[in-house]
Amino acid sequence: MSGITDFDALRRAMAENSERPEGPARNARAEELLAEAEKLGIPLAVVEALGHQLKVYNYSSEKDKMFVPFARLLRMWDERPEDFDEYEVHSLHWVFKWMSSGMLDQPHVPLASIEKWLGEMEHRYRLAGHSERAVRSAEFSVAAHVGDVPRAQRAYTAWLAADRDDMADCHACELHGQGWWQAEQERDAEALLLWRPVLEGEFTCAHEPHTVLASSLVPLLRLGRTDEARANHLRGFRLVRSMESMRGAYADHVEFCALTGNEARGLELLAERPAYFTDSGHPRSRLEFLSVVTLLMERLDEVGLGERQVPGPAGRTWTALELAAHARAEALALAARFDERNGTAYVSERARARMAQRPLVDRLPLGVRAAVRPVAAPAAPVVPVAVNDAAEPDLPALLAAARRLSDTLRPNAVEAWAAVSRAAEGAELDARDRAEIVDHEAMDRGPEGAELFERAAELYAEAGDPGEALAARTRAAYVRALAGRVDEALAAVAEPYDRVLALYADDATEVRQTASVLMGRARILMRRVHEANESAEGAGQVNGAVEEAGPAGESGPAGGGGSAAAPSGETVLGDAEAAVRELLALVGGYSGADVRIASREAEARAMLAELAVQRGDLEGAVELFGRASAGFVGAGLPWFAVEYEARLAGLAHHLGDIAEAERALRAALEHGGAQLEAVGRAQLHLQLGEVLGGRGLSVEAAEHALEAAHWADEAGEGRTLGAWARHQLGGFLLRQGRWAEAAEVLESALPDLTAETHGDGAVVQTQWWLGDCLSELGEHREAAERRLQAAETARHWPEQHDHATLAHLAAESLGAAGLPAEADRAYARAGELWRSLGNVHGLVRSLRARAWLALRADDGADAARELMAAAVRECESVLGDGVDDEEARERLVAELGHTHRQFGDLLARSAAEDADDDSIRAALEEALAQVGEAVAVFASLGDDALHSRTGAELAAGWLESDLSRPARAAARARAVLAAYDGAGDADGTAQERRTEAEQMLQVVEEQGAD
Repeated sequence: MSGITDFDALRRAMAENSERPEGPARNARAEELLAEAEKLGIPLAVVEALGHQLKVYNYSSEKDKMFVPFARLLRMWDERPEDFDEYEVHSLHWVFKWMSSGMLDQPHVPLASIEKWLGEMEHRYRLAGHSERAVRSAEFSVAAHVGDVPRAQRAYTAWLAADRDDMADCHACELHGQGWWQAEQERDAEALLLWRPVLEGEFTCAHEPHTVLASSLVPLLRLGRTDEARANHLRGFRLVRSMESMRGAYADHVEFCALTGNEARGLELLAERPAYFTDSGHPRSRLEFLSVVTLLMERLDEVGLGERQVPGPAGRTWTALELAAHARAEALALAARFDERNGTAYVSERARARMAQRPLVDRLPLGVRAAVRPVAAPAAPVVPVAVNDAAEPDLPALLAAARRLSDTLRPNAVEAWAAVSRAAEGAELDARDRAEIVDHEAMDRGPEGAELFERAAELYAEAGDPGEALAARTRAAYVRALAGRVDEALAAVAEPYDRVLALYADDATEVRQTASVLMGRARILMRRVHEANESAEGAGQVNGAVEEAGPAGESGPAGGGGSAAAPSGETVLGDAEAAVRELLALVGGYSGADVRIASREAEARAMLAELAVQRGDLEGAVELFGRASAGFVGAGLPWFAVEYEARLAGLAHHLGDIAEAERALRAALEHGGAQLEAVGRAQLHLQLGEVLGGRGLSVEAAEHALEAAHWADEAGEGRTLGAWARHQLGGFLLRQGRWAEAAEVLESALPDLTAETHGDGAVVQTQWWLGDCLSELGEHREAAERRLQAAETARHWPEQHDHATLAHLAAESLGAAGLPAEADRAYARAGELWRSLGNVHGLVRSLRARAWLALRADDGADAARELMAAAVRECESVLGDGVDDEEARERLVAELGHTHRQFGDLLARSAAEDADDDSIRAALEEALAQVGEAVAVFASLGDDALHSRTGAELAAGWLESDLSRPARAAARARAVLAAYDGAGDADGTAQERRTEAEQMLQVVEEQGAD
């Protein structure tokens, strides 16, 4: 049963249907409503129902259905124009523009018919007295579509020259079209200048800034303005995601992903809209969509993922290669139909050009949660080698290159020795060469390389280098310590230690070999320190970033993890310190060219820093970590400094030296360079972002949080570290008022944030921030949902202030969403919480909010009065009990003043328009009494409440005027003017109050004259 029994019911039903999401269901309902309208026997009802049907078709994927209802409307207008009211006459002429663009988008409509329609439109607009602006705009669209550039330019000029009238498209839509033409002519800067008022929110409409945001993406990328492009993608995609009719704009966002290294996100976008592959009601946007699908799929094939399964048309599974071929064929077939209709090759040329685009950015991090970038399995690293005339690897050259890299501690030394090993298969090598090959293979094995180190020691001994043999045995001992066998390692290093010292005393080995043994022993003793203090592990957030590439290519610095936990046994610390200082005595102050020896001194300083941390000497540790970092940088090994700069940053932050923490983190990022692993880079960026955010530098902090999210995803840590980075990024964007971007980022973080991994505080904060963003964006129902979710978690916390605040915010959102009953319950809950916390301000505000909600309800005036009166009583009760703190007392007095003022406003609005004069007068008298109380309360606070007092004074003046007391109203206006006597022009509120007071004087003078 339809329930459509009269014209008003039909109008209500059409209004309700207009609010439904775009799509076939809304279109079907419009068709039903037209049938119901025809039963009413009212011509205007049929006209309105046809107009409604035409509108929902236009804003859907079934645009091809528009022509039938429009033809019927036009026939009805020609036959009986008196059946149309003023609004429907305007609507009929407005929809002429939809018809012209609609015909252009349908390749089966002949071009001659479109040209004829343009003439018809021009004729009818002239008869109706409209400007030719809309006609010239439509002509421009036709000429641009067929590729007739001279005609398009003439029409474009005529379009802009014609007067704007009520048939012209809105400013936002016109600017989009004008900017689009500039971008088509490769004038990207001019396009963006035209679009600026739309992008900045000066002009908006149902589809703007949606399409401008989408259209701006490629021009911004071409101009290198990648930050703006990223922001416009996040803002714009949020707007078009749920709008079925915006397939063309959606395609622009897929294209953006394909051109910025965000192929994974592009696939996610395709998966969200499977119907876009096949919806045929708007062929032109389907051509655009299929063109960018081709672009994305061929890009996947270029990176070796042609066989990857991808989202595609329903009914079968697709690989990227298969979908690329399908989409290309479908797109070009559609383009050919347009070209056949147009008599040009322009549409096909543009489609092919779009498919052939090359990436404009290798990778543009977006900050949102997405699958790891799809890449093919990496090929084995290519090590450049010299070749002889027979194209065989030049083994001597490989050996020389590998030795040069290992002697200078280059990060890729181990890989170079692996290349030597491969090239040496079957070749005759001397013992020294074989020793170095085995030694570096052992280094590549990490804790599993002990036996290979022992084999290398044998080969070094065979080669006549006993010192290097002892160093290799020490490395074998150290990797046992890394495996947790510290006592075994100490026993194993005892003999090499004694023997190398004896050899060095006899000049039978060099400083390098001796330092290597002493360093290995010190590392083992440092491992014992950390084993004795397990709680110290993990305090350094980037310790794993460089560990596998430690000095001399060995198994890494001994620092491992460490923190400011309680010190371990003094004997353990003393043994380690003695070993480190013995090493420093050997290498300290070394000024030679051997970077290995210089690196030993730097690492020894870092060990002393770790020991200082264990003893609680954080200031000393900061100084020693700084010397260690400077030592590595001075030796030309900046990547080894990263770990210690990060440790220094953490300690400096703990000590409150924010500037030093920031300096160290920036240095760590700079010195890490390409050698820094993805997870380490993510952690450093995140730490720096948090430091900068703490200083209020939210713009730069957001940049580092964005980088952190990107590198966390690259490291496969998107669900852990990446989620935390997105949480932080969303907060930094929110601080800048970038609500849509922040909402996208926070929504993408939430699925991965868990109480177990990140803490329930992070989950609640993310939901809270997201609720704030959604509220600012006008998405009040969704904001309420997020705030209620956060409140439910906070409900279980011992401290209930957050719970109360979130309940209150959720109530605000529910009220703004048009859910008064739900809002009242949430405010009541918040009020109970505020009362339990002793927070009278929160309680009073919840009561006032409930009062305003009650006033909206039928017969709710009495309940509204009682709630507002209760708010007054709560303030007076606390003030009556006495408030010791003067500042708190003044805040509470101000709260009472605001409550009286709102009470007065509420009473004034409660006077029903259809009430008798005596009832209205009584309500206004009550209102005046409350506002008068507000004036008195604010006056008691002196100049601190001046603006509040004058605002209440003016409200009282208007009430006096409504009660026909011009003299009293004038007195109040003069009191306000006197209060601001001498106030400067810079005080905006003072200027507003003066202006209103002068208006009041003018009104009451006229009232008195009457």
